[in-house]
Amino acid sequence: MENKIIIVSGLPRSGTSMMMMMLEAGGIPLLTDSLRTPDVDNPKGYYEFEPVKSLHKGNNQWLPQAAGKAVKVVSSLLKFLPLDHRYKVIFMKRRIDEILASQTKMIRNRQENSDRASDAKMSKLFDKHLQEILPWLDAQEHIDYIEISYNDILQKPEAAVSALPAFLDFPLDTGRMIATIDRSLYRQKSGVSST
Repeated sequence: MENKIIIVSGLPRSGTSMMMMMLEAGGIPLLTDSLRTPDVDNPKGYYEFEPVKSLHKGNNQWLPQAAGKAVKVVSSLLKFLPLDHRYKVIFMKRRIDEILASQTKMIRNRQENSDRASDAKMSKLFDKHLQEILPWLDAQEHIDYIEISYNDILQKPEAAVSALPAFLDFPLDTGRMIATIDRSLYRQKSGVSST
């Protein structure tokens, strides 16, 4: 695993920060910079690394620092990962209506004027993105990926994380990973199953 880069990805508000926290508890070192501090929307932190946000501009000189570590990369930037590295991608999935509700709540908490499209339009855009990015990941020889459901982690965590040690080829402490889960932070719930 030491030469591979672990990427935690997914749509915004899909549980990527939670997975980063879990991996750290399980024994995986992280590549983060703590520039984005915890707030009411992510009280345990965002676990971001600022240079990731300019991957689409060709800023990838930092990638060697990520070897053997986990770094968070939003799914829209995955296609900009250079081919000269090997990646293990943990792709977080969450019900789309919960993602939209969480984003709306974040915008309100920040008292921002949002010009975001309607939930119906955003849902179609997110669904279209997932229909494109997952087959793309499947076709990449330099990328192995696994889908992990945010909703499953909260409902049946042992089963949800059971495949990760073998996938990462690392003896994760899954008990410590599960112990980090804070169900009180599951605030945008849905009983409707979706992507």
